[in-house]
Amino acid sequence: MALWKLISWNVNGIRAAEKKGFLDWLASSDADVVAVQETKAHPSQLSATLLQPPGYQSAWSAAERKGYSGVGTYTRRSALQIREGLGDPRFDHEGRVLIHEFEPFVFFNIYFPNGGRGPQWVAHKLAFYKKFLEVAREYMRVGRPLVVAGDFNTAYAEIDLARPKENSNTSGFLPEERQGLGEFFSAGLIDTFRLLHPDTVKYTWWDMVTRARERNVGWRIDYFMVSPDLKDCIRAADIHDDVIGSDHCPISLVLEV
Repeated sequence: MALWKLISWNVNGIRAAEKKGFLDWLASSDADVVAVQETKAHPSQLSATLLQPPGYQSAWSAAERKGYSGVGTYTRRSALQIREGLGDPRFDHEGRVLIHEFEPFVFFNIYFPNGGRGPQWVAHKLAFYKKFLEVAREYMRVGRPLVVAGDFNTAYAEIDLARPKENSNTSGFLPEERQGLGEFFSAGLIDTFRLLHPDTVKYTWWDMVTRARERNVGWRIDYFMVSPDLKDCIRAADIHDDVIGSDHCPISLVLEV
C-alpha cells in the first residue's frame, strides 16, 4: 500500500500562474500528481521549468484555438500509458482531457466545458458529460479504478454555491446541468469532498469581476471523484481556499492504494 497525494487546480493561464509563484507552490505541494486546467497555452509556449520542474514529468493537451482551454498533468510516478482526449472529434480539438493509466488507478484530468455562452454551449457541455461517462464506464466495466479530477463547471447542490436561488437560471447551476452531473453519481462515481465533509460550506471558484472572493461569494465546481472500489482508500479530501493566484483554488485528495 502507498499513499498518493493528488491535487487539481484550474490555474486560469499557466503562464500567468508561473509569474504568481506557481512553481514554488508546486515544489512545496509534496503531491504525486498535480492536474492543472485552463492552461491557455501550447507546450511550445512554456518555459523549460514549467515543462520539467524538478522531480516531475509533465504531459499536456492544448486546444487548437490559441489562448483557450488546455490541461496539463505533473507526475512524480511514471504512468503505464497516457491518453489525450475522449476519442470524439466534437471535443478533442479543445484540449480538455488527459488520462494517465497508473498501476493502481486511471487518473482523468478534465476541464469540462462552460455553458455560460448560451444554450448551444449548455448542450455541448451535456454532450461532453455523456461522452465522458461512456469512457469512464468502459474503464469501470473492465475493473479499473478511476480518479476523476478537474473543473466540472457545475455546482451540484445548493450547499455548493453561496446564492443558489439567485443563480437557478445561471449556467453552472441549471437543472439540466445538475441532472447531468447527477448521472456521474448514478454511474457510481463518488464526490470525495462531500463524502468526508457532508455539511461543510467551502467554494473553489469566485467571480473576479465582482471581487467575490473577498466576500466569499463562491461556487464549488471543482471536484475529485472516484469509482466505488476506491471509496475505502480515501484518507483526505480538501479545498485549499487560502491559495491565491487564480479565480479557482486547488483541491486535494489523498488515497492509500
